[in-house]
Amino acid sequence: MAERLSDISIQRELGNLPGWSRRGDVITKTFQFRDFLTGIDFVASVAKAANAADHHPDIDIRYTKVICALSTHSAGGITQKDLDMAKKIDQAQEKIGS
Repeated sequence: MAERLSDISIQRELGNLPGWSRRGDVITKTFQFRDFLTGIDFVASVAKAANAADHHPDIDIRYTKVICALSTHSAGGITQKDLDMAKKIDQAQEKIGS
């Protein structure tokens, strides 16, 4: 099982993840796209990366806005898996564009 990170470790790592913020035991980021289908392409790309990593974010789709939330439920909080997945999500957004 993945180990929860300390508050200091989380804050330090979030400094390298622009747009990501902590809300309790979750890190979250909102992505904005030019149209609905671009957002859906982004979600499909995130789904592939998440499935490959065996770590699945909560994803909320609101027309052109997509909110991703990450937490390691089995650890009861934020782990390195969440931070690694956040980086993969950012890479997916860079490939898709906004």
